[in-house]
Amino acid sequence: MKTIQIESFKVIGIRVRTTNENMKAATDIPKLWEQFTTDNVLSKIPNKIEDAVYSIYTNYETDHTGNYDTILACKVTSLEEIPKGMIGIEIPKSNYTKFSTKGSLNDNIVYNKWLEIWNTKLDREYIADFEVYGAKAMNSKEVEIEIYVSTK
Repeated sequence: MKTIQIESFKVIGIRVRTTNENMKAATDIPKLWEQFTTDNVLSKIPNKIEDAVYSIYTNYETDHTGNYDTILACKVTSLEEIPKGMIGIEIPKSNYTKFSTKGSLNDNIVYNKWLEIWNTKLDREYIADFEVYGAKAMNSKEVEIEIYVSTK
């Protein structure tokens, strides 16, 4: 666990409004990933900087127990061209506490890391939190995912 400052950056992708209440996110987020893959969203994002996929949690109603948006997106150079059915946002400059998890996606390593984060005494901002699925996340049996949580 390490705190770093990240400059603002722009992303374009697809979104769902969800909540952790009644395990709704456990259904909504996998459906969003399925749509991202099935519709080949990655190839349709203009002005991409890289192919790493960002799973962003933002627009929090309250905190991690309320409604929030999940956006699957890529970093882009511009928000001037947003394809129909997608969303473009700018993630503001902020301090982030960085976590990482390794293992098999089939073992719910990301969800288990979030359970740990939710039980950590962090002074969270609830502006934007995100996971990065980069080159180390391509082998589903042994992945490494970085998670950034905005903090004050």
